[in-house]
Amino acid sequence: MKRLILLSLGVLLLPVFSPAQQAHSPDLWGQYKFLLGKWTADATGEPGEGKGFFSFAVELQGKILVRRGHTDFPATPQRAAFSHEDLLVVYAEPGASDRRATYFDSEGHVIQYHTKFEEQGKVLIFTSDPAPGSPSFRLTYRQGDSGVMKVNFAIAPPGKPEALTTHVEGMAHRTEPGARSQKSE
Repeated sequence: MKRLILLSLGVLLLPVFSPAQQAHSPDLWGQYKFLLGKWTADATGEPGEGKGFFSFAVELQGKILVRRGHTDFPATPQRAAFSHEDLLVVYAEPGASDRRATYFDSEGHVIQYHTKFEEQGKVLIFTSDPAPGSPSFRLTYRQGDSGVMKVNFAIAPPGKPEALTTHVEGMAHRTEPGARSQKSE
């Protein structure tokens, strides 16, 4: 019974503390605003030609940036048609100047990234954390004009992070602008 009372008290106190903490939260996503919204994309690369869509939204009361993506690759003479889904969660780590990200996809991949901006904030680069015996990955978003963005995903063999080669790339077109902050779905 005491545990139930303590749990109930904890649940009741959460809303009391949250608004105070939220009021003092800085805008973590100013540089990332060019990503926000819904996008369609055409992809080319090692898996073949594909068409898809993705979105970027600020969630959890401004604490994380979430990308959800889906790409369909039609059948070729070498393989059956398949779909690829992914989720990328970008977050601020206490005391760190850059953002961290964790990527998950429907093929079972999980990649830990750190981020950096180049070219006066027009290029956002996600670089995988080094892991012995594992490939290296780089995901790049290059801001274009009028709601266009170039996306590139490169892979390097284990132990050779400097040998990155494009695995898939494409052009994305914004279909819907994003809100500065959204509630979780």
